[in-house]
Amino acid sequence: MRSIWKGAISFGLVTIPVGLYSATENKRPSFKQLRESDHSPIRYRRVAEADGEEVPYEKIVKGYEIDKGRYVVFTPDELSGIMKGIAGGMVDVVQFVKQEEIDPIYYRSSYYLAPEKTGAKAYKILLRALEEKDMVGVAKVAIREREHLAVIRAEDGVIVLETMYWPDEIREPAFETLEEDIEVRDEEITMAEMIIDNLTSAFDPSVWNDESREAVEAAAQLKIDGEEIVSPEAPQPSGVVDLMEALKASVEATKAKKAV
Repeated sequence: MRSIWKGAISFGLVTIPVGLYSATENKRPSFKQLRESDHSPIRYRRVAEADGEEVPYEKIVKGYEIDKGRYVVFTPDELSGIMKGIAGGMVDVVQFVKQEEIDPIYYRSSYYLAPEKTGAKAYKILLRALEEKDMVGVAKVAIREREHLAVIRAEDGVIVLETMYWPDEIREPAFETLEEDIEVRDEEITMAEMIIDNLTSAFDPSVWNDESREAVEAAAQLKIDGEEIVSPEAPQPSGVVDLMEALKASVEATKAKKAV
């Protein structure tokens, strides 16, 4: 596994050299766009709006739009200097909190932090302390010319860094339908709670799989084998209109599922 960033965790007066590694990989089916006549792949080219000419990557600069069509340009060195001035290659832990205090809506991407040899002991100490205190560290870190709010947490013997959205990036959930005064009966709540109870179990990630990816892979193999793809019928709505009847039916269905 190759690190995508090298820096250090800083908390108090302790500095721990670490590498940053992606904790996830995207396995969604990937499709390329092809020309219909001969299946030649379609390329995308970077062209200038002014004259339509293709621009080589090394001739592209980054512009920050200040007004419509007006930009100030930054060189890579300038952006790198700005980020160093902010975070200096550090995962700068500024406070520790209980993980349940942070709404999961804030989480953006997950990474592993692994120690360099010189920081292995200090890393283990921080890892054990996070585990035993059951806390996470709130930090700021600059990765790829961008500053992130982040948390570090202990998970299965490694420190995980979760980058986060900034508070002003979280949209307010303003929906007219939620503002309507709708009567909800106690019996309906009880039924909903029974469904929740019937479907309650410990989370086991190994039982979950991407059925859409499996379906695409199976269909691709059928095409390779020269067989016809047969689409299964999509499930149809039950047609139950009465909410109480739907809740009762759901209770019975989930009760049967729980018994299996």
